[in-house]
Amino acid sequence: MKSPDNRMNATEVRASVSLASIFGLRMLGMFVILPVFAIYAEQLHGGDNLTLVGVALGAYGLTQAILQIPFGWLSDRYGRKPVIYFGLAIFAFGSFVAAAADDIYIVILGRVLQGAGAISAAVIAMVADLTREEHRTKAMALIGSMIGLTFAVSLVASPWLNHLIGVPGIFAMTGVLSRLAMVVVYGV
Repeated sequence: MKSPDNRMNATEVRASVSLASIFGLRMLGMFVILPVFAIYAEQLHGGDNLTLVGVALGAYGLTQAILQIPFGWLSDRYGRKPVIYFGLAIFAFGSFVAAAADDIYIVILGRVLQGAGAISAAVIAMVADLTREEHRTKAMALIGSMIGLTFAVSLVASPWLNHLIGVPGIFAMTGVLSRLAMVVVYGV
């Protein structure tokens, strides 16, 4: 009797690492802004309204949560990669909108657009498509680890990035990283 192969094959490893990095880049857009945004918001027109600052921070997560199921359905219907490309493009556009904003309402719009690029369901489905059932848990664990690592790195890097390029630069950086993530999707 042949024993099962406990190792992921090269295709599964490449897909898992690539998709985990895409997930990480997306989550970076949510996490990296958290430690510095409230202070930055004071400089924006309307940024003295703490409710609006909270809306700007939460709009990303709320929009993403609302659109996960529709994006998952679209990825089932039209394919994983087209939906992931579309979501990354929306996320990048929202990042650039937020980077250019001088008003809290425009930042909120940018954050809503960032969240509207809700690709998590499509990425998870793509992982399931590209890994064998016996290795899927490893791939999902890699994604979970990437989310945790991204959160930790964001908390440490955010003040440094704020000093170096400012909050508008951080928003622009996440937009550029989203565009680079499209190249990663192409290679999967």
